[in-house]
Amino acid sequence: MSDADGLRALGSARTDYHLDRPDAGLLEAFPNPRPGAAWVVGLDCPEFTSLCPVTGQPDFGRLLIDYVPDGRCVESKSLKLYLFSYRNHGAFHEACVNGVADDLVGLLAPVALRVRGDFNPRGGIAIRPLALRFAEGDPARRREALELFEHYDRWR
Repeated sequence: MSDADGLRALGSARTDYHLDRPDAGLLEAFPNPRPGAAWVVGLDCPEFTSLCPVTGQPDFGRLLIDYVPDGRCVESKSLKLYLFSYRNHGAFHEACVNGVADDLVGLLAPVALRVRGDFNPRGGIAIRPLALRFAEGDPARRREALELFEHYDRWR
């Protein structure tokens, strides 16, 4: 049995794009290839777009998603399609970043996850929300995840 078994988006001959509402059902995962090892997955998504919920004007930004996996990792094409589903969705930046964090935690149940938004300035103000999520339980795993993020940030 392959780690790709059950993945719908990757390798599909036809890609359907849903651009009007965030849809966590688009997200797919595969087994962590190094369970028990301490490591970070970093995803740089420089083309995130959504709409201002008040004016309807487009907002553009970058999402940086980092997580310490437990049992599963997010499949990148499904993440791309999921992030596209925000394209015509009206929401404040803070809601987008927290929604992405919550949906990824729901899919992956990671040891730790952070989603950072770096949105282009509108009205002279850039907004940079940060959402952090940690697995319940073992404080030592939380400390280890924070140290991994710190090392990862120095490398990046």
